[in-house]
Amino acid sequence: MATQPLTESEARALAERVLDLSQADEARVNLRSSRETNTRFANNQITTSGDVSDATLTVRSVFGRRTGTATTNRFDDASLRRAVETSERLARLSPEDPEYMGQLGPQAYPAAAEPWFESTAALSDEQRAAAARLITETARSRGLVATGFIPTRAASEAVATSAGLFAYTRRTSVALTTTVRTPDGRGSGWAGTNVFNWQDLDVRALAGRAADKAESSRGARPVEPGRWTVILEPTAVGSFVGFLMGALSARSADEGRSAFARPGGTRLGERLLDERVTIYSDPADPALSAEPFNSEGLPNRRMVWFERGALRSLQYDRYWAERQGVGPTGFADAYAMSGGAASVEEMIASTERGLLVTRFWYMRSVDQRSILYTGLTRDGTFLVERGRVVGPVQNLRWNESPLNVLANIEMLGVPQPVLRSEAGETGAAALMPALKVRGFRFTSVSDAV
Repeated sequence: MATQPLTESEARALAERVLDLSQADEARVNLRSSRETNTRFANNQITTSGDVSDATLTVRSVFGRRTGTATTNRFDDASLRRAVETSERLARLSPEDPEYMGQLGPQAYPAAAEPWFESTAALSDEQRAAAARLITETARSRGLVATGFIPTRAASEAVATSAGLFAYTRRTSVALTTTVRTPDGRGSGWAGTNVFNWQDLDVRALAGRAADKAESSRGARPVEPGRWTVILEPTAVGSFVGFLMGALSARSADEGRSAFARPGGTRLGERLLDERVTIYSDPADPALSAEPFNSEGLPNRRMVWFERGALRSLQYDRYWAERQGVGPTGFADAYAMSGGAASVEEMIASTERGLLVTRFWYMRSVDQRSILYTGLTRDGTFLVERGRVVGPVQNLRWNESPLNVLANIEMLGVPQPVLRSEAGETGAAALMPALKVRGFRFTSVSDAV
């Protein structure tokens, strides 16, 4: 039978057992435990169901500036002793790490929202199956074919050091994604989201949205590439904001290797985006529920990364912060972008000619110095003319940077939760608005649906 993640008392006791075995100058224990379940469906029927529980312990041993790690998922005394001894042996063989910062002692953690919901942690196979059935029956009743994935996760994480630090957190999350297609495979629609609480998931609404897009995308025709006004739904916006957040390394900027570098310094304080754009992360925000600490036990805290379009913060780890004479920052594993009040329908009504984009796919980096990426539209791309959607269009390849996209905003919608990955895994949250953007660069037409 599947087991639940380690409790705080269980994690503390296990970490203390390992630290008591250590003969190193310093040691750190990282504990991760989880129960993960999933249901897959395809061709309007469930194909697989899974339920996996696991826990891993990683011990880092340090002699001077030499470090070594070993990992185990067996917690009997002999296995724990073997992991400690292996990490110590590897540490003695390793070269010195000139950037090693030492293990942290006790930390003060700000109040954080703990996204733990029993409705998700105790979710049954039957409940996931019922959700899948609702989607497939919706598709079947309309002569469509549904596929999808429903993964859930209940997890805990703990960090303990020989210097006296102990930190613990736990969370639940569930994702649901579905792609609905026409029987001939020429029309495709997608819908998906990520939530912490299973009860917040509106399966019927997601099923209907994907089916509507599949029906509407029949008979797609090509349009010319070039610069277009686009209406990006929240999931598509999240892709570009994710590219931006991944480029916030202070070290890369200071060393002249990023889009936020300038001769002799960084671009901190410069307005780089539309002045209506503010992006922040905050572990105390229950809608985001960012991790309260990192693998070192370093506390996370509220950070405003962009404020009214200006770059306000870069991300400093402990080493680079000490070298630059500043404090280490929080980290953006969950974040939100400010929005407005416009609906997608209002954006469409205000557009003389443009494209409505559901989401992107197969996104890859082209140039990190400008945060330039390429990718494809997918699962519902539509032509807008004179304030209304006039029909589906074939997918297009684009080459764009979030610095351009988020600087050329015309209208903003209300932020809502979106998935953080193409594949639909559970994980940290992002809150994104829909956007109407001018001058979006498409480079070619794609025949793929």
